[in-house]
Amino acid sequence: MDIRAVNDLSFEEFVNIFGNLVEKCPIVAATVWSERPFGSFTALEKAIHDFIDHLPQSGKEGLLRCHPDLAGRDLQRGTLTQESRVEQVAAGLDALGSEEASRMERLNDEYKQRFGFPFVICARMNDKATILHQMTERCQNEPALETLRGIEEVKKISSLRLHSIILVDTPRL
Repeated sequence: MDIRAVNDLSFEEFVNIFGNLVEKCPIVAATVWSERPFGSFTALEKAIHDFIDHLPQSGKEGLLRCHPDLAGRDLQRGTLTQESRVEQVAAGLDALGSEEASRMERLNDEYKQRFGFPFVICARMNDKATILHQMTERCQNEPALETLRGIEEVKKISSLRLHSIILVDTPRL
């Protein structure tokens, strides 16, 4: 799909296709749709990121709460969204040893207790060792900083998901 096809989508089609760019938050796609036509992939990506950046603190925390635990029950039960499943499997989170799984569960619980939302990291840009290391380090952050970090990770995830749907125009030589 190219940007022209994106601009031609009805509201329902747009939300159906882009509704999970931000995990389980079709409101992002629904809101961004009204900004059509987009002049480029970059303009669409910017509209998504601007929407996220302009949310109040409670809205940002709400976006973070929509994310599943990494290597958690949803992965084990097969109830993740297709996008999250692909991302977690690519990072090796479906192949944790028992010690790694216990550590991941403990860190997920500690993180949620400290911040009130799940740990969010762009799994496609990391592997299980890096994710475990980041979880350990980020549990020490102040809540305001961690909300910012989580939102930056949400934007990375949404950008990669967007790239998997839209063909990015490349200059012709």
